[in-house]
Amino acid sequence: MIDRKPARRLTALLASAAVTRVATTALRSRAPGSPDRWQRKNYAGRAVELYAGPAAALGAAAGAAALPARARAAAGLAVLAAGACGAYDDVAGEGDPRRGFRAHLGALREGEVTSGAVKLFGVAAAGLAAGARLKERPVDKFLAGVVIAGTAHFVNLVDVRPGRAAAAVVALGTPGLLRRGASGVLSAASLGAAAAVLPEDIGERAMIGDAGAHALGAALGLAITTGNNRAGLALHAAGVVAAAAYGEKVSAVARGWA
Repeated sequence: MIDRKPARRLTALLASAAVTRVATTALRSRAPGSPDRWQRKNYAGRAVELYAGPAAALGAAAGAAALPARARAAAGLAVLAAGACGAYDDVAGEGDPRRGFRAHLGALREGEVTSGAVKLFGVAAAGLAAGARLKERPVDKFLAGVVIAGTAHFVNLVDVRPGRAAAAVVALGTPGLLRRGASGVLSAASLGAAAAVLPEDIGERAMIGDAGAHALGAALGLAITTGNNRAGLALHAAGVVAAAAYGEKVSAVARGWA
């Protein structure tokens, strides 16, 4: 149903955008470590900043502050943990050519814990923990966790060119603004943070990296979770699992594994 009282959604939208911009500026002026740690080469070989990713994670979490305590805690956990795991992979995984579940799980079987494996299991654990706080029945808790973690991974999958991940969150999150309650607020939080980083992302001055993609995806997954019953959760869970499998297959074919 449509909520005709948009105050909380508007607050979440503006707060997430504002915090994202402020955090980006703060990180740019006083980033932890050397400035080189926060720069990468994009697909075209241009030097871009990574500040937007952690800033988007903070912004999306701030937008969720308009929620009641239980939902706010779940959102903070999922979004910030996904952002932290992504940031760890951005830094520790630099130069690692391995991509996709198969590569990182294969390394794990050989006794090597890659940054990608840490991200994979960390985001999954955070999604399941958040789902457990949002739903009552075990099946719903599990499906919610799959949707949250799976949506975080899906947004990261589409982050292959400037602006694509943030634009996907804007496109997928905008219809959620019409929903009432926590779902509308979380849609606004993900939308505000994504919109705040989109111009610099498209302009190839910044990239959101794994930190931003996973955090924004987790926020979007939370919006989906709070706005659906079991049937809807099952449908969305099947969708994100299929997207992950398809993305893994494309990645494998591209590197000659299949």
